[in-house]
Amino acid sequence: MKDTNQKYTDKQFLVKGLKRLAIALPLLVLTTYLFTFAFLNKETIPLYYLLPLAILGMAATIYLLFNGIKWMLKALFGEKK
Repeated sequence: MKDTNQKYTDKQFLVKGLKRLAIALPLLVLTTYLFTFAFLNKETIPLYYLLPLAILGMAATIYLLFNGIKWMLKALFGEKK
C-alpha cells in the first residue's frame, strides 16, 4: 500500500535556499572587511564612502541568510500538495 500523504523534500526550494546562502557567505566576509576598514581609517575620506556601503551590505547579508534558511526549512518541512 502506498501512502499518498507522504512528504518529500522539494528540491527547487532547497536549491533556492542554498543559492542564497552561497551568495551570503562571501558577502558576509566582504562587508565585515569593509566595516573594519572604514573604522581603521577614521581621519580619511573613505570612512564616509565605505561605512554606509558596509552597513547596507550587512543588512543585505542578514536578509539573505534568514531568507535562505527560510527557503530551506520550507523545502524540508513545508506543506506538499
